[in-house]
Amino acid sequence: MKLGIDIGGTFTDFVLFDDRSNQLYFAKTLTTYPDPTVGIFNGVKELEEKFGFPVKEMSGIVHGTTLVTNAVIERKGAKTAFITTKGFEDVLEIGREMRYDIYDIFLTMPKPLVPRNLRMGVSERVDIQGNVVTPLDESALQSLTTTLQENGIEAVGICLLNSFANTAHEKTVGEYLSAHAPNMYYSLSSEIMPEIREYERSSATAMNAYVQPITDKYLKDFETQLRVAGFEGNINIMISSGKLTTIDGARKSPIHLLESGPAGGAMAGVFYGKHLQEENLLCFDMGGTTAKACVIYEGEPEITNHFEAGRVKRFKKGSGLPVRIPVIDLIEIGAGGGSIARVNTIGLLTVGPDSASSTPGPACYNLGGEDPTVTDADLVLGYLNADYFLGGEMKLNVAAARTAIETKLAKPLGISIEDAAMGIHKIVNENMANAARVHVLEKGMDPRHFNMIGFGGAGPVHAFGVAKLLNTKRLIIPVGAGVTSALGFLVSPVASEKIHSHISELRALNWEETNAFLRDMENDGYQFLAQSGIQKKDATVQRVVEMRYYGQGHEITIELPEGPLDAETIPEIEKRFIKEYEFRYNRAIEGMQMEMVTWRVVVQGPVPEMEVKQFSTTGSDAQAYKGTRKVFFEETGYLDCPVYDRYALKPDERFDGPAIIEETESTTVIGINSTVQVDKDKNILIDLQY
Repeated sequence: MKLGIDIGGTFTDFVLFDDRSNQLYFAKTLTTYPDPTVGIFNGVKELEEKFGFPVKEMSGIVHGTTLVTNAVIERKGAKTAFITTKGFEDVLEIGREMRYDIYDIFLTMPKPLVPRNLRMGVSERVDIQGNVVTPLDESALQSLTTTLQENGIEAVGICLLNSFANTAHEKTVGEYLSAHAPNMYYSLSSEIMPEIREYERSSATAMNAYVQPITDKYLKDFETQLRVAGFEGNINIMISSGKLTTIDGARKSPIHLLESGPAGGAMAGVFYGKHLQEENLLCFDMGGTTAKACVIYEGEPEITNHFEAGRVKRFKKGSGLPVRIPVIDLIEIGAGGGSIARVNTIGLLTVGPDSASSTPGPACYNLGGEDPTVTDADLVLGYLNADYFLGGEMKLNVAAARTAIETKLAKPLGISIEDAAMGIHKIVNENMANAARVHVLEKGMDPRHFNMIGFGGAGPVHAFGVAKLLNTKRLIIPVGAGVTSALGFLVSPVASEKIHSHISELRALNWEETNAFLRDMENDGYQFLAQSGIQKKDATVQRVVEMRYYGQGHEITIELPEGPLDAETIPEIEKRFIKEYEFRYNRAIEGMQMEMVTWRVVVQGPVPEMEVKQFSTTGSDAQAYKGTRKVFFEETGYLDCPVYDRYALKPDERFDGPAIIEETESTTVIGINSTVQVDKDKNILIDLQY
């Protein structure tokens, strides 16, 4: 048995897969603050009580968390210092000297995670080829370490100039700290991001150091509590690229956990797309705090190495702290079930991006929240069943939701409670549809050519409205829609990605040297997989290189030919580069030399396979139709809407919208002018008619 655990801003989701019976078991609990492990073990206990599966019988656990992202956004990391080459102490502040909004006279740039007084220089210099120009002044390390200890530093980021080409000086500094300040965490840029561009490398290293102490403590406590409970299996952590790492790997490089949870949703989209024979899908994931959208094209999500954390303005590129790590390319907005609605200063209804999260939560949770949220609006409109939220384990207060909307929205705007609630619902749908549309269009694609898959606790409630705004022909609500990201963890492979910047013109490459470092990177990957019990024969290898025309400042990525590289492979490499360049820019530059910049080797274990069969206590003769209830639709107002029990739906069952389909972890809202069918695996397929 294998368990996936996804900690979100409002709920923590659980998916247990028993490969003996090919059954899936789901659970959902409120995320607990400040210690999310309390919520985790609440869910583990629920799985044991409801289904009889104690944690000690599980063979593997895969975990994803928002801990790193939240620490960066909320600036709640460790007290961190930064050591760099003397003269480069201000790199974190200077950045790229780029204004992300040239018309904003009140422009606010993201503040570095390390203040100026804790950024320190050490005398040394290495050139871009790795040659030592100025030896490291090791005599200065003693006074530097004393200064760090006197300032109560918990973690240190070490990023020396051109250390990607020669790691010796960085390792010397790290070893000195390890020997003379053993309780102090340190991160080396040559391990975190060994590639060119000192600002991005500095930013990533400082961020890794900033979150390492809290992540290390959290993961250590998480593992200890599991072992005490009798768990003896493997623990893997989801990273931002949609792959799994070991718990030790996550503790060493927590920066790779920045988009841990959303990556699980994307990988679930890949899994369902394969089983539904849908190569091109738009994934829509809406939880209690945020909504995410990403494209699955030709069966794979797009991976980007350009990512920003903690943006000052969510949609403005350049307003965050850059981190060049592999991340699934997705768009994220502050629109979830807990997003707070209010009337702004000019009298308009707005929603988000701040959330009521699980504490105090929406007004209808009866946990002390007084602000109207998206969940309150959905409850007032009849989309949610007050007596069947989380399968009836959590009762919702309709009166509290109506009071919050009336007091803070309806009366100030001079409209009815229902109109205010529908306003909230429509604004959220429009915001998410606009973000998804821009995300797809920026890739040169048309959103109308993609079917949509909707999931997350609040996703199925809003997916129909978003799909309609995007003119999507088909909407898919998969089995386990309310906990799909956690399911995505279970179908993701363990993998290692090694990076090495080695800059050279293509036709001037030293092939012996090139093949040597590619071989070393590959062997490092095999050793990493061995920690999870994966043998070399079961692994696959992908080798890519970031290239450019000589003199350019940005690269594009191509896959390298298989086998050893030599002069005879040059034509094939050039052909692949030109093809990708023409695809992106509709032209190629004749007679221009090509330059190799950064090399990446991904060594990946096998992709887990599973059947999608959800465990249900509903008998085979149970009726799916539960009756009707009053539901408010924009086109019709209130009407008697049919309500169905998802667990009792039969394969090949068909009916027309509007309809409500209820399950423990989520509720699917289906509007008018649509037809619904249930496939053989009990996924819900909704065809929209325009």
